[in-house]
Amino acid sequence: MKPMLSTLRALGAALLATACAVGARAEPAPPPPPPASHPNIVFVLVDDLRFDAMGFLNPGLKTPNIDFLARNGVYFPNAVVTSSLCSPSRATILTGMTARNHGVIDNNNSSEAGLTFFPKYLQAAGYQTAFVGKWHMGDANDGPRQGFDRWISFLGQGNYFPTDGLTPQQVAAGQRNMLNVDGKETAQKGYITDELTDYSMDWLEHGRDKSKPFFLYLSHKAVHSDVKAAERYADQYKDLDIKLPTSMADTPENNRGKPMWVRNQRNSWHGVDFFYNQDRPLKDYMREYYRGLSAVDDSVGRILKYLRDNHLEDNTIVVFFSDNGFQFGEHGLIDKRDAYEASIRVPMVAYAPGRFAKGAVIDNRVRNLDLAPTFLDAAGAPRPAQFEGQSVLPLASGKVKPQDWKEQDFVYEYYWEWTFPQTPTTFAIERGRMKYIQYHGVWDLDELYDLAKDPDEMNNLIDDPAYLQAKIELRKALYQQLTNAKGQTVVPFTERTSQGQVFRSLAGAKAAEFPETWLRPANPVDRYNGLFPDSPAKLEAQKQGKPYFPRH
Repeated sequence: MKPMLSTLRALGAALLATACAVGARAEPAPPPPPPASHPNIVFVLVDDLRFDAMGFLNPGLKTPNIDFLARNGVYFPNAVVTSSLCSPSRATILTGMTARNHGVIDNNNSSEAGLTFFPKYLQAAGYQTAFVGKWHMGDANDGPRQGFDRWISFLGQGNYFPTDGLTPQQVAAGQRNMLNVDGKETAQKGYITDELTDYSMDWLEHGRDKSKPFFLYLSHKAVHSDVKAAERYADQYKDLDIKLPTSMADTPENNRGKPMWVRNQRNSWHGVDFFYNQDRPLKDYMREYYRGLSAVDDSVGRILKYLRDNHLEDNTIVVFFSDNGFQFGEHGLIDKRDAYEASIRVPMVAYAPGRFAKGAVIDNRVRNLDLAPTFLDAAGAPRPAQFEGQSVLPLASGKVKPQDWKEQDFVYEYYWEWTFPQTPTTFAIERGRMKYIQYHGVWDLDELYDLAKDPDEMNNLIDDPAYLQAKIELRKALYQQLTNAKGQTVVPFTERTSQGQVFRSLAGAKAAEFPETWLRPANPVDRYNGLFPDSPAKLEAQKQGKPYFPRH
């Protein structure tokens, strides 16, 4: 892993271009005419996989099958999620709606009532569908959901091994962790990534109606914490050189302009000082995380081999994606939830010989919100009225050139969870390469970044006079776009049942101080300024040290 997002992005593009003999960001040659309509679709969803954790972006890692998809398909380096958390992101993928509309706002048993999952529309278009893996959304049960002809899942996060979390007495008595197979409890037999792939292969080979096109939704548990790798990879990466991000250091330079909650979170369950409330070195955890991905790569390889052996490769679209990003020390944080780049960016590769160009790198932003419209578009199914995203099939297929693509604003929402109270409710908007981040219900700084100049988000421009107009415009647009389908602007929450993960390390960083620019003597001339909207006139009064009272 490289310390700078910008360095990684440039390196990944260069590596991919070299492997494909295609220039980075070069416009790909038009693909040949597409095969017959109604292609098969395989959607591989990984859990918590950060955007750069693959061999074609990080040369120390071994992911040959994922790399094959990138070399021979389309790589989207700017894929993002509208909520960087498992359940809300998965709900957005499945419904084509944002969290403010689908209502699955955290991992704490939000209701699925009234939601329609996009595979139901695929069934109506003649597809056979299967869901295999982690659901972890909405109602706390693992039973079959609408839209799937085949169902294999498990409760909550699931388990890497059949006896994880069981006592020796339970194991001796023959108890095992369970899967739900078409509504029937079935004992888990082996390592979860391999077993989910076994179920997928069995359905592809023996369980589906081969006269119909198929849609396989393979949703891996890996590489979610606390990740455990397959035993065959126990010694992998033991000598891997890992470089941590420069923003991880607790220094005045790194902390400058950062909200207090960010500095306080570094000593918490989701911070580098006390991550997961243990003393495990971060580099050791990262090695296990990378090892956990190796079985996922094996899974991709097995699917590709099946498609080749059965002459299905030329009429199948394979999409590789993650439900959210993951931070490995950026700004002193781990995990996800916030609106920083390593949290919201995810890997996305789409492979479809004859449909998509080989080795294309498309910079246009793609959101998890856009997946459902894209899948239905590929299947020739009509678009439901409630979908909020846009199909990116024209981009992937080369029908629309990247420079001609009309990109929607990227609006981000994360709602505070009592289970992990370190991260506040977070709203953000990205337009072009300007990102504005706003926090709800906390006494803290907002953030503004020019990602074209500052991809690692080190220089908060929120009070920079040169960016006043950008701040005003983005703040207004964010509020307008956070309005839900009912015309409401609301902050939902779920029931609290305990205090949550609140521990701090005795040896870790202490509580952050308020920003120095907020400290004032009694009766300051600008003491009412915080009540009035930001404007050039207000800024000019501040520069002159004069009171400011707008005309009404």
